[in-house]
Amino acid sequence: MANRTKPLRAFHILTGGSALLLLLLITFGTVLAVWSRASVQTGMGASDWAALRFTVWQGFVSATISVLVAIPAARALARRRFPGRQIMVTLLGAPFILPSIVAVLGILAVWGRSGYISEILAGFGGSRLDIYGFTGVVLAHVFFNIPLAIRLILQGWVSIPSEHFRLAAQLNMSSHDIHRQLERPMLRAIVPGAFMLVFLLCITSFAVALALGGGPKATTLEVAIYQALRFDFDLSKAALLALIQFGLCAGVATVSILVSSPAKFSVGLDRAPLRWDGREWWNRLFDRVILIAVALFLFTPLISILVKGVPPLLRLPAQVWPAASNSVIVALGSSVLAIVLALSLSFLIVRLSGRRRRTSQAMEALGFLTLAASPFVIGTGLFILINPFADPFALALPVTALINAAMSLPFALRIILPALVRAEGHYGRLADSIGMRGFSRFQLAIWPRIKRQVGFAAGLSAALSMGDLGVIALFAPPDISTLPLTMYRLMAAYQLEAAGGVALVLVSLSLFLFWLFDRGGRLEHHIR
Repeated sequence: MANRTKPLRAFHILTGGSALLLLLLITFGTVLAVWSRASVQTGMGASDWAALRFTVWQGFVSATISVLVAIPAARALARRRFPGRQIMVTLLGAPFILPSIVAVLGILAVWGRSGYISEILAGFGGSRLDIYGFTGVVLAHVFFNIPLAIRLILQGWVSIPSEHFRLAAQLNMSSHDIHRQLERPMLRAIVPGAFMLVFLLCITSFAVALALGGGPKATTLEVAIYQALRFDFDLSKAALLALIQFGLCAGVATVSILVSSPAKFSVGLDRAPLRWDGREWWNRLFDRVILIAVALFLFTPLISILVKGVPPLLRLPAQVWPAASNSVIVALGSSVLAIVLALSLSFLIVRLSGRRRRTSQAMEALGFLTLAASPFVIGTGLFILINPFADPFALALPVTALINAAMSLPFALRIILPALVRAEGHYGRLADSIGMRGFSRFQLAIWPRIKRQVGFAAGLSAALSMGDLGVIALFAPPDISTLPLTMYRLMAAYQLEAAGGVALVLVSLSLFLFWLFDRGGRLEHHIR
């Protein structure tokens, strides 16, 4: 029974296949559309090779630091209970879901030449910090991605059944034994995927490299694509760089999937895990130090944004509130679509894993394609595809929701798929053995085991959509705007005080949507 192949039903083929076709259209279809309009085929120049090297190196360093910090921080959150713990877990999503330009302003307020750290150093006779270039890019990417890595790895710790820790306590196992027997197998399953996701985010980053890159020596592929489209209008070069980015990201995703090995734990009773390990004084001290350090690093820039954004709140321009409404509508639609796509692909991947292992692995890799795609190339390609049939500017909000859902899909898939694999492996087989089928099988056997991950993924997708600027900037006519676009227009008009207020509204709404969905996934499941 343990190795029984799961039946592949027409429903899974239809839903999963439709999601895959939509994904291929948004990624390869848009790149081919841009390529078809290119007049001359160009090769890679010296600056392009330099951009490729810088992209890979800063991505590797940023992802390594993020994951190495996230592992002990996630373990501390998993085995400690303290007042405000749940608030801290929720707020950990704040840096990652911040709009990039807002977060960069917060980082500069702390680490820039006029920031708090530089002021302290200057007060003691030291030199002020210069974070532009490689250092600034890595610092910003670590700021963005440590929270995501912590949440992904924390989900792995929560997935270890409570009964395993109870048995470990009865056997008087040491903290080292628990790490070797329980935590290390989980980390082997979770960390490669987390590293890959952070690496992909770092090598496809645009706003951070543009704001903090510091010149041609610190240019990423994404910035090079933007320059080719915006300044040179060289579609051939943009398409070539986009394909190189595709290949690089696809290779990273493939290696990650091949390296990952699922953690094989027995079935638990879905109780919240209680920890008896790590009670030595040095473990308690280390957990406190790592949590305090992470909190200071992440929350100080957020506090600076709050301090600067409160005064102008009562004097915001009238166009802010319609823009806020548009942002919320786009975020909700994007979140729902991203979850539908992620669930459809996840169920098809799980169903294929028993009989067509290589096919399921290939589909899992394809699920990360949008991380490899440049939003500028996707936007330009969609403009080319839509223009013969409809006015792209009239479809600004639906197109933005669609692209945001596709860009959120890799995160949702990385969060939901491992939980679905465990649920199908344990409770799905039990449900099949007693003849459960259809919606009842999903409601009673599968949903209670994946709802926490679905809620987290939905909140993350909604928050990411709230902060998107690139897609809407390509399509929006003057009379339609979202909060990020409104903030950008205010900054361009040198209305920096009003832009600070809009930034605070944007952060507050993003956090609220993230909390709303994440909290919904953690509510108790009652079967009626």
